[in-house]
Amino acid sequence: MARECDQAVFVAGHRGMVGSAIVRRLEALGYTNIRTATRDELDLTDQAQVAAFFERHAIDQVYLAAAKVGGIQANNTYPADFIYQNLMIEANLIQAAHRAGVQKLLFLGSSCIYPKLAEQPMREGALLTGTLEPTNEPYAIAKIAGIKLCESYNRQYGRDYRSVMPTNLYGPNDNFHPENSHVIPALLRRFHEAKLRGDSEVVVWGSGTPMREFLHVDDMAAASVHVMELDTGSYAANTSPMLSHINVGTGLDCTIRELAETVSRVTGFEGELRFDTSKPDGAPRKLMDVSRLKALGWQASISLEEGLQDAYRWFLDNQDRFRR
Repeated sequence: MARECDQAVFVAGHRGMVGSAIVRRLEALGYTNIRTATRDELDLTDQAQVAAFFERHAIDQVYLAAAKVGGIQANNTYPADFIYQNLMIEANLIQAAHRAGVQKLLFLGSSCIYPKLAEQPMREGALLTGTLEPTNEPYAIAKIAGIKLCESYNRQYGRDYRSVMPTNLYGPNDNFHPENSHVIPALLRRFHEAKLRGDSEVVVWGSGTPMREFLHVDDMAAASVHVMELDTGSYAANTSPMLSHINVGTGLDCTIRELAETVSRVTGFEGELRFDTSKPDGAPRKLMDVSRLKALGWQASISLEEGLQDAYRWFLDNQDRFRR
């Protein structure tokens, strides 16, 4: 579709890592009518508040980037919160958008929707073909429900609600909390602090052999806007009504050892790496099949080292947020 930069675009979750990147991308492309709401201004788990928001504001497009997210420990500790809050956020927003006549919406999910033992690389068709990873099953179920909400409103009401499933994301506005962060921000902080202390080594959990895929959040934002702007014919030709989601990743992975070595180089740590093989490795490989997205004309452009340098710069500029 032709870009209409004066359309009213609501980005739900604009303060998060992905939502803020989408706002940056839209602004860079010349969108002039971007709408946002803080948590204090709009509780997305409150159906009446969300409905009233859409009644008050004329909105043409929605990017649904809002979600309750966390690592393994948080998912294990608060499974009810993760499934309830994510189900409410997506159900309230999608229903309110539909009732307000919003024709275009993009739902952002997660690669955890795929079965624990999905064939690698993980294709879109692997959805609902096996058992999920138990530690984040409630969150994954909510994200699967979001995909199916979009598909159901499309089938019943003729809406154009699309879904994208990113691989592991990192970049500006990531969570660098010392206990609750994911692997890239955790390693960046650990190597940075080891450098400041003059440590002779940094210990990395596991053997270093598992392979993981990482996508810079600015690439994710670019892919999201690309998918949203696709004409309906191109999107429909590469998806199906009940298998409509699109994987977003680099199509490349690296070992945890290679990741740690790159983080060491980016942060300027000059000591040794030691791998603690008494700690769990997790799945041997998690890679997304991104052939569908490539067929639709988009692929990632930010290399891992370039992206890590950007994430490290952001951490250095914002580390006061993450003091113990």
